[in-house]
Amino acid sequence: MMDDGDETVYVTLICDERAYDVALLDCGPREMDVVQAVRRLTGLSLWHSRVLTRQAPVTVMKSWPQDDADDAVTALRSAGAQAEAREEPKSGESTAPPP
Repeated sequence: MMDDGDETVYVTLICDERAYDVALLDCGPREMDVVQAVRRLTGLSLWHSRVLTRQAPVTVMKSWPQDDADDAVTALRSAGAQAEAREEPKSGESTAPPP
C-alpha cells in the first residue's frame, strides 16, 4: 500500500556510445575454424553458422559496444577470417556515399 507521499520515479538512461556491427569479409582457407568462431560469438547452431559464414561478406553481429565488437573481430581473425568492426550510422544518417 502506498502512502500519499510516495512517488514512482522513472529514469531513462541515454548512452552516447556508438554501436558497432561486426562484418565477416572473407572466411579464408580455414572455413571450419571460422564457422566455430561464428558459432561461439553468435550462439547459432553449427549449420546456421556455416551458412552465415559462406555468405561472406556478411554482418554477423549487430549493435555491439566497441570493446565487444573488437573482441569479436579479434576472435574471427585468429580463426583465419578477414573481419572488421563497422560503426553503425546514427539514425537519420545515410549509409550510401554522397553523389
